[in-house]
Amino acid sequence: MVGRALLGSGLLAVTLLGGAGGYGIGWLTSSVASDSTGNAAPLTAASPSTPPSSPIEPPKTPRPDDSPPLLAENLTYRTRAFFAESTVRSRVTLKVPGNWKMTQPDPQDEARFTDPTGKRWIRIEAGFTITRPPADSMAARIALLKSVPSSQALKILSQQVDPKARTATLTYTYVPDLTLRYVVVRWAALDSSGNVAVEMSSTGLSQDRAAVDAVLDHATTSVTRDDSSQ
Repeated sequence: MVGRALLGSGLLAVTLLGGAGGYGIGWLTSSVASDSTGNAAPLTAASPSTPPSSPIEPPKTPRPDDSPPLLAENLTYRTRAFFAESTVRSRVTLKVPGNWKMTQPDPQDEARFTDPTGKRWIRIEAGFTITRPPADSMAARIALLKSVPSSQALKILSQQVDPKARTATLTYTYVPDLTLRYVVVRWAALDSSGNVAVEMSSTGLSQDRAAVDAVLDHATTSVTRDDSSQ
């Protein structure tokens, strides 16, 4: 069982040289490109080893969203809990902004907490078998992102591995519809195995970057996972 919170630490960043991302097979094929009501990661069904080539399409020109920025200093947090079920049943707890609404898909292998505007959210996946280190999960996701249509103008901003915090973090932007989205995906190990126990992604508008990062950091330092057989 994994049941203790991941302890925060200063970033000891190691830049990776490309690779491939996601966690298990379901993770690699379940996410889809989205607008402000969809999932954070713009993923297309594919094999991580042989991602399909995308047709060459001109990149979209994003339209500015003039919404007031989400400010990190205005957020207040509370602990929320949910169950995620896949290969096992995981009870997950973490701190998220107190007024963000929780939703879960069917099957319930993740939960998403969305702000009142529907333009920012954080998604957390669990319930999968813990078998792979964070760096490998990030590498697999990067390979899969190669199948994103060129029209979405996806740009990877950073790839970081923090051995002390036992996390890998991928940051990118893309244009799923008309608005530029800022996305941070983090894979976190919660026990001595060093293998991924949760995948979290936080997203918002370009002007929300500091708040998006803060929401993910609060989740990372507070998340727990406890498993039971289904």
